[in-house]
Parts: sequence; C-alpha cells; structure tokens
Amino acid sequence: MDILLLTIGKTSISYVKEGIAEYVKRLKRFLPYSILELPDARKAGKISEQEQKEAEGEQILRGLNDSDMVVLLDERGKEYTSREFAGFMERAMGSGRKRLVFVVGGPYGFSKRVYDRADSLLSLSRMTFNHEMVRLFFTEQIYRGVSILHGLPYHHD
Repeated sequence: MDILLLTIGKTSISYVKEGIAEYVKRLKRFLPYSILELPDARKAGKISEQEQKEAEGEQILRGLNDSDMVVLLDERGKEYTSREFAGFMERAMGSGRKRLVFVVGGPYGFSKRVYDRADSLLSLSRMTFNHEMVRLFFTEQIYRGVSILHGLPYHHD
C-alpha cells in the first residue's frame, strides 16, 4: 500500500526538511511513502478564513482518488499509542485499498466537504503544533509504526 501525506503549504524550515528526508529514506525500505505539498490559498490574496478553508478543501479533494482511504489529522480525531497506530496501519494495509492518505490541513482546518470525504480523523496530540513540525512528527510516527510491524528494535515500550 502506498502512503501519502498530503499537506497545505510548503516545508521551509531546513532542519524539519532534513528530519523528514531521513525518515522518508528509512521508510523506502518498507513501503512507498510520499508527501504532496499543495499551495497555501492565503497567498492567493486577501480572503476570509472560510474562503481559505473552501479553496484549500478543493485542492485537497482534487489530490484524492475515489479509492483512497483518507485520514484527516485533526484535533478532534482519535488518539493512539504508537503500537495502536501500528495496528491501525496494519488494518489499513489489509483493507485492499491501494493508497492510504493522511491530510494536514491549513491554519483554519478543513472544509465540510473534506470532512465528509474522510474515512477517519486522527489526532497526534491534544496540543497544537506548527504545521511544518507535524509533517516531521507524523513521518517519524509512520516509520515507528512500520518498525513495530516489522519487529525492528526502534520502538521501546
């Protein structure tokens, strides 16, 4: 199964880029993992928060296939331990779907249409993180989950 992290906006912090690259390199041994960065609608001009959510929502929906399993990273989502998340990934990989897509929205969250398209919501924490840092944290958690599933000595309970 391919795993895609679909994000709004670019990763511009150099140490975050380096960390992401390290975990992407590690993941390539086990499964196809990629990150698709969509443009931030805010840069298109002065628009309201709702207009920004709608514009970004349209971009997100265009980046999805009908057969994708879509998981939104959202503060109201389900929280998992790393082992539970590995189990979630294992079930997703056994679902018969070709692609598992995790989505990080823009600063104002997701439009209703994106919520309606989602198969589930996932929370990394009840705390709020910088959107660029989320990409690094989440990519590391994907690697951690894969390492748990493959019995690697990366994760310690």
